[in-house]
Amino acid sequence: MRKQLLTLLAVILLISTVLAGCGNKKEEASSSKSEKAEDVNQELTTNLGGEPYTLDPALASDTTSFWVIEHLYEGLYTRDKDGKVVEGAASKIEVSDDGKTYTFTIRDDAKWSNGDPLTAKDFEYSWKRVLNPETAAYDPSTFYYIKGAEAYNTGKGSVEDVGISTTDDQTLVVELNSPLSYFPKIVLEHAYLPVNKNVVEGNKDWAAESDGIVTNGAYTVSSWKHNEELILQKSDSFWNAEKITLNKINFKMIEDTTTAYQMYKSGELDFIRNLPLDSLEQEKSSKEYVNFPSFSVYTFSFNVNENSVSNSKIRKAFSYAIDREAITENITKGGEAPAYGYVPFGAEAPSGSDFREEAPKYYSFDPKEAKKLLAEGLKEEGWKELPEVTIKYNTADNHKKIAEAVQEMIKENLGVEIKLENQEWKTYIDTFKQKNFQIARMGWGGNFLDPVGSLDLYTSKNSGNFTNWSSKKYDELISQSVIEQDAEKRFKILHEAESVLLEEMPIIPVLFSAQNVLISEKVEGIRLDALADPDLRFAKRVAE
Repeated sequence: MRKQLLTLLAVILLISTVLAGCGNKKEEASSSKSEKAEDVNQELTTNLGGEPYTLDPALASDTTSFWVIEHLYEGLYTRDKDGKVVEGAASKIEVSDDGKTYTFTIRDDAKWSNGDPLTAKDFEYSWKRVLNPETAAYDPSTFYYIKGAEAYNTGKGSVEDVGISTTDDQTLVVELNSPLSYFPKIVLEHAYLPVNKNVVEGNKDWAAESDGIVTNGAYTVSSWKHNEELILQKSDSFWNAEKITLNKINFKMIEDTTTAYQMYKSGELDFIRNLPLDSLEQEKSSKEYVNFPSFSVYTFSFNVNENSVSNSKIRKAFSYAIDREAITENITKGGEAPAYGYVPFGAEAPSGSDFREEAPKYYSFDPKEAKKLLAEGLKEEGWKELPEVTIKYNTADNHKKIAEAVQEMIKENLGVEIKLENQEWKTYIDTFKQKNFQIARMGWGGNFLDPVGSLDLYTSKNSGNFTNWSSKKYDELISQSVIEQDAEKRFKILHEAESVLLEEMPIIPVLFSAQNVLISEKVEGIRLDALADPDLRFAKRVAE
């Protein structure tokens, strides 16, 4: 077996855009300022934006939950304060010569917050728990690269045949179906985080309240007032606790971005990651404002089993009726780019150019083409007019304004009246997962820079595909891309897959996102990354 050198890990795993928490402020504070900061209470207050759907890594599916979870649990890999991918709960990783077997050695000093030792068996249990059909986990398909995982998860095989095993308390062995050069990237997914077996099996509601949650990461949950506030406290049992600079994180749960913005301006919040759209222009000149790219795409998903949007020409008609440049230039105005494809900018192709730049625009703003497609779709369905259509979105200022703009564009360019319906975040997630929608606002954000991360979402097997759309050709192309070792051929296959997806259009890509945040000058070291939620672990308050 060959050891994976840490220096190679950073290259293999990802190339990320990382900004220091000070963003476009001056360089880090002077040494005198840092000395004074030693006496400052290391506590930060920010806005989560709503109630987390769950703090169980197996069931979480949304950025609200993920942002908290990332501070509570640590996987085999983690990111350091500079954003570099390093070993986390694993102290050593070895890969067999054929690239199909990974052996992880768990740190001797890794512990759970209740004092239990963290072992390889915890990872084996947690991963197999996600695959267990009875768990109804959010993303079991992310494990399908592992031998026997898909068969077990789909009821066609046994747990004994899954290629996840332990040889002792410190050694986890993972057997893949085939060599997969980017498997370490996949292990960064939230589904791969560990949970404590005794805690999970001792209380079915263990993740619902603060006193039931046991973690292995940098923080524990000290208080959880539902729909109001969630407080994290630095974990003394965390193996790397001495490197964690922030002692307490107070997450408020304010859905209204204007209210959160006002609280920030009054000093009640130290950091906000979602600004009211109306505030962007005035804040762009502020020293506290930071804008940075995001490897993510903002979309509207169709439930293709819903009669009114079951026809692909009707779905494409909606796409051609949307003026994306008007949305990014006049509504969002935060550095977003119109999306004329699905895979976001940021994935470098073997040619050295961007994957996105290698592909043509798959559609455009073309009202004439939109009307033509709608007429053809209606004729194919035998309709004189389109049945009632509703767009659902979660309550938030930016989503409301985008939905209203799309509603008006479709009315003006297609003559179709669309209804809008909003729901608070936790309810909305349930609605989306239950596929109780015709069109629904959603988005995707990746944690590694590769087109397959986004494209795989719409395969028939992917547990995150809530559109009811499936394509045998698309599935075959994605499967081919996984095993193809020639990088140029692989990207060609992925381009072909994207063209199949957007010809059928189970989703409408609207824009490639950017992130706009405000960071108080009293705080340093918040790590902002195109591939991850803001990392608060290494932040430092330099003034009260």
